Amino acid sequence: MSFNREFLQRINKAPDEKIDSECIDMHIHYTDFLQQSDGMKSLINQMDQSNVKKCVIFGLPVKKKWDAIEPERPQTYLDDEAKCYYYSLADELLAQQYLGLDEANKKRIAPTICSFNPTDCTAVDYIRFMLKKYDFWKGIGELLLRHDDLTNLTMEETARVNHPALNEIFRLCEDENIPLNIHQNSTSVGHNDRFEYLHELESVLQIYDATFVWAHCGASRRVTNKDYAAMVKGMLDRYDNLYVDISWVVYDDIVCKNLKPKDDWVKLIENNSDRFMIGSDLCGHYEKLGKTLARYNGLIRKLSPEKRSDVLYRNAEQIWFKD
Repeated sequence: MSFNREFLQRINKAPDEKIDSECIDMHIHYTDFLQQSDGMKSLINQMDQSNVKKCVIFGLPVKKKWDAIEPERPQTYLDDEAKCYYYSLADELLAQQYLGLDEANKKRIAPTICSFNPTDCTAVDYIRFMLKKYDFWKGIGELLLRHDDLTNLTMEETARVNHPALNEIFRLCEDENIPLNIHQNSTSVGHNDRFEYLHELESVLQIYDATFVWAHCGASRRVTNKDYAAMVKGMLDRYDNLYVDISWVVYDDIVCKNLKPKDDWVKLIENNSDRFMIGSDLCGHYEKLGKTLARYNGLIRKLSPEKRSDVLYRNAEQIWFKD
């Protein structure tokens, strides 16, 4: 999850300027890692130009510190060695912008709650407070759990999907039918021969019946495996409350080879089209929205029309835009 220079280079390689068909961007962040944003007006403008009918928008639950020892102001979490910390105003920044929209555009935006420390056992109290304060929230997320470099750079203990602090949150989501978007790596950077952290997610899915959307299919920078498609298929087969989004690097690094979707992934998505969604994963700056989503055209064109609609629109509509 980042809009760094490497990711920008990938985006610019996309041959198209926007996605072929109307879609829902189900993974976008209102701010960057400095909690800065182009603003909701800019987002709506870019959506209108980019074939994006609706979007699911998260705040960013952490803020990158600009240490006095660092000569340059950072832009993303990887720019220097300074730490990130949980930022309590992320949801309020999003909420105030959402409240300023007209009614027609409010219907196009699904805001979610993320501005809490997922290792704090009182975090569920904050979520209940925010659900009571504002009635427009559509879900929880993106929860930044095991996230390789970002986890290493974030103050506090390691966040993981089976941390005890999340039990009451998952129970609340189960009871209130609130969907979650979670970033939980399937493995570590150093263990691409096995799925080191998969048991943590499975232990949660075996207990809770909430709707979980697994960000990036559990992939991240330098997190991969030769059997990744088979692993995702097995997870979808075993847990019918698990959905996946193919935003960020999973699409370029794992789903595709040289920007062309691999046959096993096309087959997997075609056969499980009711479980996949797409997203841009842009953080606060939206000028590349059309180009970012245009990367998916190669995949979308290989799917049958009905399955294409599932991935582009229908799944996100049913999960995130419930009345």
